[in-house]
Amino acid sequence: MSRPKTRERIRLLIADDERLFREGLRVLLETEPGFEVVGYAADGAQTIDLAKQLNPDVLLLDVAMPRMGGLDTLRALKGNRLHVKTILVTGSIDRTEVLNALQLGAHGVVLKGAAPELLFKSIHVAMRGEYWVDRTAVSDLIAAFREASPLPDAPAAQRPFGLTEREFDIVIALTGGLSNKEIAQQLGISEETVKHHLTKIYDKVGASTRLELALFAKHHGLV
Repeated sequence: MSRPKTRERIRLLIADDERLFREGLRVLLETEPGFEVVGYAADGAQTIDLAKQLNPDVLLLDVAMPRMGGLDTLRALKGNRLHVKTILVTGSIDRTEVLNALQLGAHGVVLKGAAPELLFKSIHVAMRGEYWVDRTAVSDLIAAFREASPLPDAPAAQRPFGLTEREFDIVIALTGGLSNKEIAQQLGISEETVKHHLTKIYDKVGASTRLELALFAKHHGLV
């Protein structure tokens, strides 16, 4: 009789210039049976080298590191086509840095003061290809999209990804930082209709949250 197949562990690389924090984080992570810490990096340059050598599933990356900061490290990972899923683990970060990190390929941000369970959850979320950002930050991030890129008029000719004109209008409004209620008021429809359209939009573009949809729209030049 064959044994049931065991789930492979998630291989983690920790990048932080504080040795005590790295060691403490390793001990914490290895209390979870599904995690395996495969290496440490003390600066950005070493992070790139180890990411190439070890091919980890998830990189836990500090923002403030010597030689190459967290955002520059993300940029280098992208340039080297290293597809490790990166979560920023940092003491503090402003929303502009969060926005830049997500645009550079990060899958989430966890503050060093967060509960361990939130870090564990963020790792599993990243492994599913989704994004981990605290709910309280989502509206700020979407507002940052609006500040970084003024909203153009919706193009009349092509509606990419099979979006209808109304769905495209909702995408534009959402990336402008509007809530469902505000979108409903702007378009003269009910909130339930907005929710119905959002469900169809998520299905068409493969997003599951407002933040993912905003990132998708930005990445594909829809806004």
